[in-house]
Amino acid sequence: NIESTTEAIKKAREEAELMSGYPIDEVWVGVAGSHISSFDSKGMVAIRNKEVGQEDIDRVLEAAKAVAVPSDREVIHVLPREYKVDEQEGISDPIGMSGVRLEASVHIVTGGRTALQNAIKCTEKANLKVAGLVLQQLASSLAVLSEDEKNLGVAVVDMGGGTSDIVLYVNGSVAHTAVVPIGGNHFTHDIAVGLRTPQSSAEELKKRHGVALAIMVKDEEVIEVPGVGGRDPRSVHRRDLCDVIEPRAEEALTILREKIFESGMMPHLGSGAVITGGASQLAGLIEVGEYIFDIPVRLGTAANIKGLSDIVRVPSYATAIGLIMYGLLQEKQTATVADEDVSWGGRLDS
Repeated sequence: NIESTTEAIKKAREEAELMSGYPIDEVWVGVAGSHISSFDSKGMVAIRNKEVGQEDIDRVLEAAKAVAVPSDREVIHVLPREYKVDEQEGISDPIGMSGVRLEASVHIVTGGRTALQNAIKCTEKANLKVAGLVLQQLASSLAVLSEDEKNLGVAVVDMGGGTSDIVLYVNGSVAHTAVVPIGGNHFTHDIAVGLRTPQSSAEELKKRHGVALAIMVKDEEVIEVPGVGGRDPRSVHRRDLCDVIEPRAEEALTILREKIFESGMMPHLGSGAVITGGASQLAGLIEVGEYIFDIPVRLGTAANIKGLSDIVRVPSYATAIGLIMYGLLQEKQTATVADEDVSWGGRLDS
């Protein structure tokens, strides 16, 4: 719904401006959903001055990007996996290296053109300029991962309301991305049907009393479940709620494990998996994840942040913090390139 989404963005903007004391006129927009797809590509160029410079890297990434993309899709990211200078492989930063030929292996992320246009339209109708689009799980990974985890190999699973978004890092670079159409809303729906309660009440029950592992709940614990259509609330054992959630949690995590396994990257995930996002806060989910994935699993929260750290250091804010970090990195890179252009221009003039 374009109108309600626009109103939600306006409200969020007003609250952010009120709390921070700063006016907001430009935003980075996180995108996710089943319309996202990705693939690998390669590019090759001749090194112009026998030494790799930023211009060569820009050219080789453009060459890798020169693939047929359907007209209904748009490229969001071209993420370098590794570079190759002549016969030397596995290079993460080739600048300054001598050689004749530069090759790049990249991971290209695309989104449905109409879905992306609608996200931009809603943002612009809220009188905000879109600085750029960012893959949601990529933003989340910036907030929750350490460099050591990226280098050792790690899977990040961002569990949202409608989808769970996956990004795999191998040797410090993005190696694979995927989207699974399962999220927190599916847990809520199961609770609403299983305990015969409204969706809003099911969401509240999930947050307050939900556990993904029934053995973590005492047999005598009792909770109150609101009725549907004006019916009186009734008391049920908390374990009944967990008996609804546990099979869904096992199913969701099994599908996520299979998706990661399909990528062929499972043996390279030396530091295990990190689960983040709003739906990851369900008690017992990490324990079930370790059993299903059979690798170390931890809950992903933003690290190394100041300010409102007590409030935002929870998985549900990982994407928002990651978007801020991504925007900051882009601004720094733009400023660096601008400085280089100025100094280069000065040398040429002299």
